[in-house]
Amino acid sequence: MPDSALLALSPLDGRYASKVDALRPIFSEYGLIRARVKVEVEWLLALAAEPGIAELAPFSAAAQARLRALAEGLTVAHAARVKEIERTTNHDVKAVEYFIKEQLKDDAELGPALEFVHFACTSEDINNLSYALMLREARDTVLLPALDGIAARLRTLAHEQAAQPMLSRTHGQTASPTTLGKEVANVVARLERQRRQIAAVELTGKINGAVGNYNAHAVSYPDLDWQAFARSFVEGLGLPFNPYTTQIEPHDNVAELGDAVRRANTVLVDLARDVWGYISLGYFKQKLKEGEIGSSTMPHKVNPIDFENAEGNFGIANALFEHFSAKLPISRWQRDLTDSTVLRALGTAFGHTQVALDSLAKGLGKLEVNPQRLDADLDAAWEVLAEAVQTVMRRHGLPNPYEQLKALTRGQGIDAQAMRGFVASLDLPEDARARLAALTPAGYTGLAEKLARAI
Repeated sequence: MPDSALLALSPLDGRYASKVDALRPIFSEYGLIRARVKVEVEWLLALAAEPGIAELAPFSAAAQARLRALAEGLTVAHAARVKEIERTTNHDVKAVEYFIKEQLKDDAELGPALEFVHFACTSEDINNLSYALMLREARDTVLLPALDGIAARLRTLAHEQAAQPMLSRTHGQTASPTTLGKEVANVVARLERQRRQIAAVELTGKINGAVGNYNAHAVSYPDLDWQAFARSFVEGLGLPFNPYTTQIEPHDNVAELGDAVRRANTVLVDLARDVWGYISLGYFKQKLKEGEIGSSTMPHKVNPIDFENAEGNFGIANALFEHFSAKLPISRWQRDLTDSTVLRALGTAFGHTQVALDSLAKGLGKLEVNPQRLDADLDAAWEVLAEAVQTVMRRHGLPNPYEQLKALTRGQGIDAQAMRGFVASLDLPEDARARLAALTPAGYTGLAEKLARAI
């Protein structure tokens, strides 16, 4: 680890830096500047293509290419120049405007267009679109593929273990059996539902001026349909258009995305805790890695650290997403600046989510099912067949079936002999009695295998 990482204040830039490399170009200061330059460049190109803006000559194809190359080829050195300008302006978006003008001033064709850079824009016209583009990129290229990887791994496990019977525990007590595959399939179904919700969030954008009314636009070019122009521009960036805003796009979409990610994270916290418990019960073993140490004093230990790490990082991410949801849609009157510093933490929330997903995938890859332990627990819990017996008794009209089984089993350990003896005493049709007599805890799993294979 380089010295700079050892001195990092955030673990995302220190201990976990390699796990969030894919997010760094998106949410870093460089990433924000890159997105702002892209929006400013595309706005200038859109203005130049509008016949109603007579003072701005249309750009040649070569000039258009030069402009887009500036945005697409933005380097860290370019971003450093923007920050240098910001030290004078004390305004980050104005620094981007000045940087672009600086890059264009000696261009014979583009130089005369300098004053149309950032034309009629407030900083938030650029910022809201930049953050929407950043969030879309992070969601579509990093988050969703990671969630899909977890879902695929879980689906494979669900299918492989579809028929492996497992003792359920409701309220921590023995309960009607299931299969290991069905329990994993439950998580897949929940996760994929949340994945759809995340993918469906509309990351809306606006470009309508200082208070959302096109004031400067309309006074400069009163005959131009600015509402249609703005819609076309925003949708041209691949974003849904929001026609009603104050100075800021109200960030409802950021809150919605954060809430959706938070729900997916919560599903996976539930999984991490359950797997942690199943490891404790011995249902899963963990593959050993040469040289790893589980405890500094107890040599025998193989701790479920990946699931613990995942749970902890999901928790940090969710705390941030919850704050985004509560804070970002609120702004005093037409604008206050509290959202600006909060939005800069988006990468931190996505970063901790990514670290958690990485740890979870690593932990799932270490799991080995221990069928002997699963089977032994089932064979020691014949009382779980009380549900089956009393339900068949109900069907055939025997008196007080629930109460009879309660007296037989509640708070008592019941073995195969006791349960089969009770079944033999019942006045049931022969086929029903034979079916119950042949039933074992491992065989009492209902449609669990079918459900697991269908996911």
